[in-house]
Amino acid sequence: MPGGRGAHTARVFGQLLAQEATRSVRTRAHRSARPLSSELVQEQRAKALRAALEELGPLYVKVGQILSTRPDLVPEYVMDELSQLTDRATVTPFPVFAQTLEEEYGPSWRSRFRRIRTEEPLGAASLAQVYSAELADGTPCVIKIQRPGSHRVVNADMTVLSRLAKLIGRAAPRLTEVIDVGGMLDALFRAMEDELDFTREADNVKLARKHVRGRYRTVRVPKVIDATERVMIQALVDGEAIHRVKPDAFSLKQRKRMARELMAFMFRGYFVERFFHADPHPGNILLTADGKAHVIDWGMVGRLDRSTSLAMLNCFVAMAHNDGPALAQSWIGLGTLTPWSNIAGFSSDLARFVPTVFDASLERLNFGVSLTTVLRYSTRRGIQTTPMVSVIGKSVANIEGSIRNIYPKLKLADAVRDTLSEIMTDLAMEMVSEEQLAQYALHAMSALNWSPGQIQRTITDIAAHQGTLQIHPNLGSRVRPRPAKDSDLYKAAGAFLLAAMKNRRGTS
Repeated sequence: MPGGRGAHTARVFGQLLAQEATRSVRTRAHRSARPLSSELVQEQRAKALRAALEELGPLYVKVGQILSTRPDLVPEYVMDELSQLTDRATVTPFPVFAQTLEEEYGPSWRSRFRRIRTEEPLGAASLAQVYSAELADGTPCVIKIQRPGSHRVVNADMTVLSRLAKLIGRAAPRLTEVIDVGGMLDALFRAMEDELDFTREADNVKLARKHVRGRYRTVRVPKVIDATERVMIQALVDGEAIHRVKPDAFSLKQRKRMARELMAFMFRGYFVERFFHADPHPGNILLTADGKAHVIDWGMVGRLDRSTSLAMLNCFVAMAHNDGPALAQSWIGLGTLTPWSNIAGFSSDLARFVPTVFDASLERLNFGVSLTTVLRYSTRRGIQTTPMVSVIGKSVANIEGSIRNIYPKLKLADAVRDTLSEIMTDLAMEMVSEEQLAQYALHAMSALNWSPGQIQRTITDIAAHQGTLQIHPNLGSRVRPRPAKDSDLYKAAGAFLLAAMKNRRGTS
């Protein structure tokens, strides 16, 4: 296992399994004077899992955040606990980071700054620490400095998790037929790549600034002043995190405008630019006294292809218009069918589910979680969904959690209607663009070239009695895949632990 991370991960999961075994013994022992209630056992189990992921570091925190939006993978009480995951770290003395500054900018790096407030960082996470400072010309700024060794640790963890995904695939082939665990991890790894190289994050910031320029009255993205692979200097935003603003800080009109524009900004990211902030939690949205919402920390972003983006837009529109069967059809377009898919059952599930959520406000419902709740039905009905749904679901859940702090009365249906006309106009313009028309022409020419030969081969096969007809007789039948159990994560962890122990014995 790379860099000892496999052994460290095995140790943490081993402690987790030991705690679970102890709870099991206590709850099953008849001689226990005060047996634990099932609710308390669940609470302890979920808290232990969250603590373990936080101890393992940033990549595992992101995995936990993804799992908090996957009701098809973990039970609700675990989802609730994992939604509270935060990537905090013990503050490291500034001299450790000063070494990084010298390596990136040379021995004269101090001449770039008039002052750096080294006594207390603005933030301390597993990957970096952030300090407020002033440039040599007096310009206020923030300096984000990567922790030494972060790149190596995250890359090693990616290798460990990839091996764990393969173990799960071999141990539970039926599960991986409908849930692409490896693909889900790959989507997460790609989204995190920019967090390991600040020059790539700086490029994300520049693109995001281009998308907001001249379009919104309240949404802003701070400017990058300079960036290297491990250091980024950015304009200072003198504001408060969205969940810390005082109730009387802004008028109702200001709150409503910021909420609607933040949601519109994210929707355009999903459906028009196909480039979006994948982690817009409350700490990453700062509100300033002039009523502006500044979206920061563009290290983790999502990127969608055109087909996935359009299918997801159809899902949002169907949900906003209370159309369960249309949502089912669009959702199927996001993935692939398995031999045991039950389309009729899935459509029936959503016809019952959608009316309960389509007109609810944020104060009553989390739409991001509601959206990913569809995963529970699709998995149960044997329909595999693109792994990007997990990243989108996390992003939607985070932005809604942020907006809920300032305007909880926002409704999904209203938010979709607010932006749908503009989005459709942009998509229509895209369809008649020179690039899109060229693509249509190429598809038509390919079809013309392909058709005569294909028709001839088909006629030949029929004449030779070699034609085959594939039928899926169970598309409307009731399918009963093995339901997920609370202990599934621990079984997977146990398999990983055994593999890690074998690996250590093999290399000793």
